Amino acid sequence: MNPFAYERADQVETVLEALSRSPGARFLAGGTNLVDLMKNGVEQPTHLIDINRVASLAAIQLLPHGALHIGALARNSDTANHPLVRQRYPLLAEALLAGASPQLRNAATNGGNLLQRTRCCYFMDPAFSQCNKRIPGSGCAAREGLNRIHAILGASDECIATNPSDMSVALAALEAQVRVRSTAGERTIPIADFHRLAGTTPELDTNLQPGELILAIELPKNNYATHSHYLKVRDRASYAFALVSVAAALDLDGKKIRSARIALGGVAHKPWRSEDAEQVLVGKEMSIDLFQAASEKVVAGARPHAHNAFKVELARQSVIRALSVAGGLA
Repeated sequence: MNPFAYERADQVETVLEALSRSPGARFLAGGTNLVDLMKNGVEQPTHLIDINRVASLAAIQLLPHGALHIGALARNSDTANHPLVRQRYPLLAEALLAGASPQLRNAATNGGNLLQRTRCCYFMDPAFSQCNKRIPGSGCAAREGLNRIHAILGASDECIATNPSDMSVALAALEAQVRVRSTAGERTIPIADFHRLAGTTPELDTNLQPGELILAIELPKNNYATHSHYLKVRDRASYAFALVSVAAALDLDGKKIRSARIALGGVAHKPWRSEDAEQVLVGKEMSIDLFQAASEKVVAGARPHAHNAFKVELARQSVIRALSVAGGLA
């Protein structure tokens, strides 16, 4: 680990002022991802700004228009167990509780969860010289190497890494908004636009601009609390990243589907929402056959590699299972 400067800030304004003095600085909150990357030599920031004392960023509260405000510094465990989250957005609570271990959830923050970097082994280990995400232009060792955990949807020739966040998959299904701020002012980024596909710039994970700080996540009102489910398929039952995960939510009138949301994790460089599959469901009565038809839409266009072709069928079956549980058919 290289030497770095360290400072603390207790107000949003002082955080942004510190960042303006050191444009390459990184924010430190729970440190559950950044510190590991620093230890491995993947990230080498010269300046850390500790934002844990910015109390205003930890609030979880209902807004006047009915949306739920979840502070960027609220810990994953506090968010998952908050009464408003459990009652109104159980899909998010399920996803958070499926991630990591209790100890890590007690430290990890919502803002940090959004900014998690891939667990691709070729990215995480600087001993591998071919990684376009870590060294732009160097190549992608995963394409011809061990790629069992890698992307089957939306990947490019430059990078086939996957986004590791469970929380972000649920947020994609719930159509969350991410509030950010810089010295230039505030803006809101729809969760669908927050993360990026690899394209030709795999080194960029998000559409955050330099100098922006995540303030909060806002969840709009919806009718999915009663019929939703987060399914995570992994190699072991705890402390493992998803091979495939599915956030499924249904708004039902009896057995008829008024609207649906389907998002997947473990299959792409960003949480993968399938609006085509959702449209297959709208206006129809629930059935396993219908869910099977939707699952085919989800994996349409999949491009598996040597070791992860199993993910195509795994994703399809996971969608069927998640929708069946959400709809009460399983």
